[in-house]
Amino acid sequence: MKKLGLIGGTSWHSTLVYYRRINELVAEKIGGWENPPMIIYSLNIKLMREQNISEINAAYLDIANKLQSVGAKAIVICANTPHMVFEHVQPQIDIPILHIADAVGQEANNRGLKKLGLLGNRPTMTGSFMQDRLKSNFQIETLIPEDKYIDECHHYISKELTQGKFSEESRNFFIRQMEYLREKGAEGIILGCTELPLLLKQENFDFPLFSTTDLHIQNAVDFILMKD
Repeated sequence: MKKLGLIGGTSWHSTLVYYRRINELVAEKIGGWENPPMIIYSLNIKLMREQNISEINAAYLDIANKLQSVGAKAIVICANTPHMVFEHVQPQIDIPILHIADAVGQEANNRGLKKLGLLGNRPTMTGSFMQDRLKSNFQIETLIPEDKYIDECHHYISKELTQGKFSEESRNFFIRQMEYLREKGAEGIILGCTELPLLLKQENFDFPLFSTTDLHIQNAVDFILMKD
């Protein structure tokens, strides 16, 4: 099995999900008597909240180099928003960063879908790291909520979900946004926050939900078990 480096902490709730599910899925493949080699670097979520891009880029590059130096063969960033560092970090290290948008794009292509709604925090919905990569690599168009609801999405995620609070109020809000995106032509919805799948379950909806967490974790497991 290949050794994986995990960069977590934003938030620790999603990092826990990554670690647990990677172990569970590997065990299902090879038997429960083994677990995959992983190195976790958990940073302080305060770094992402302050949104100093140069400091964020520098911190993630430093962490990536440390993980590479201790034998990681690939890196998984255990959240959506920190993928904003990909273009800065990837060219400066010698091991791949498994991009979360690629996991979504591959699954959407498998289903023949070309227009997806995107829910997440403000940087994820308005930034380029998810939308541009889906467009350029997979020819997938993304739709986001109306401008007047962007801040509200961000509020629920940063003030509730990343702190482990999952309320009916927030669930109903995101359901309304999903319905709006479907009316605008979305063929499915990207749950672009690693806490959103804890709030919104596929079995409660009659159209595809793309959990970036689950799809990214599956890509990580595939890499761990991939033969040279």
